[in-house]
Amino acid sequence: MILQELETQLLALTPTEKAEAIRLLTQSLNNSWPGITKTPDVCGGDACIAKTRIPVWGLVESRRLGITESELLNDYPHITATDLVNVWSYANAHLDEIEAAIKKNQEA
Repeated sequence: MILQELETQLLALTPTEKAEAIRLLTQSLNNSWPGITKTPDVCGGDACIAKTRIPVWGLVESRRLGITESELLNDYPHITATDLVNVWSYANAHLDEIEAAIKKNQEA
């Protein structure tokens, strides 16, 4: 996608969607994803919910298998809806990383 195409799409967004796009771009530029951490000796260095060993790729894969957010929150009572928002945001911004982690863990 070229910048001109992206500009057209961005201008067509609602004000709320534009604010979300700005938030995502700012996080990406700062490499700052609140609530998501990567620690070399934890879960192979995969992105996880902070202070847990719950990898982002695992939640993404669960969602793809049809598990709802409500079920995830029930299955993991120590995480919050905000944690899931951070997970989905991180996953959307790092699709290649998440896909590679899912593939790696399916082969293991």
